[in-house]
Amino acid sequence: MQISAVREALADAARAVVLPAGLPKLTSSGYVPDAVIAPHFFVAEYEQTFDKVMARGLDELIFTSRVLVGRGDDKAAQQMLDAMLSGSGPASLKVAIEAARGAPGDFALGGLAHDLHVMRVQGYRWYEHAGATYVGAELMIKVIGEGS
Repeated sequence: MQISAVREALADAARAVVLPAGLPKLTSSGYVPDAVIAPHFFVAEYEQTFDKVMARGLDELIFTSRVLVGRGDDKAAQQMLDAMLSGSGPASLKVAIEAARGAPGDFALGGLAHDLHVMRVQGYRWYEHAGATYVGAELMIKVIGEGS
């Protein structure tokens, strides 16, 4: 797998989120940005396990991604974040990202990986990023694909 391409494909998939009318559109990036335009999703750190199958047959990556929401109104910001962290609905990041799995039998992320799975949400809290404070959370995304 080409990690840079996978990062960008995850960010592209997140852009499919549809927030309620009147809310800003979700922006996203495959890397940790210097500054964010909230709400913003980005792919941050990752862990990689090589050789899950012999002869470089399969690697597993666990990406830590974050979504940050501006806190102009604390309650409204948390409600927007809750919608994006829900397991279903048009604003769900899980639904948007897992749609990039493709049809049964297809490779995920446009052919970049064998499969992916949004495993969990963690770290729902206030984040400081580039001198500004946001409410946000982390999404843990597992991606598996050919190691060679």
